[in-house]
Amino acid sequence: MTPKKLAPDFVFKDECYAIIGACFEVYKDKGCGFHEPVYQECLGIEFEHLHIPAIALPGLALEYRGRVLNQKYFPDFVCYAKIIVELKAVSELSDEQYERIAKTRRKIDSDDEPISL
Repeated sequence: MTPKKLAPDFVFKDECYAIIGACFEVYKDKGCGFHEPVYQECLGIEFEHLHIPAIALPGLALEYRGRVLNQKYFPDFVCYAKIIVELKAVSELSDEQYERIAKTRRKIDSDDEPISL
């Protein structure tokens, strides 16, 4: 699927393109083969360079049966106070990883919190 076909589905198109562009810049420099923390640190630097507002590893509250859990969800970044960025240092996402992303989106989208990318 080409980016042009994805564009209409993006809720925050300009912000998503900026974030994806930053990811490509990191990939062009570092390539593949590193663990996620290396890419996360590089991406944080790239976000800063591009003036993309981003918070690394923010603790997002979780609830169960109306009670706030002690455990928190720590995405790699929240950008523009509304877009969750999860990094995966793999060549292809597994079914389990897709399901985790889907569960996170369902939970967060229902709470009017940041969306995931």
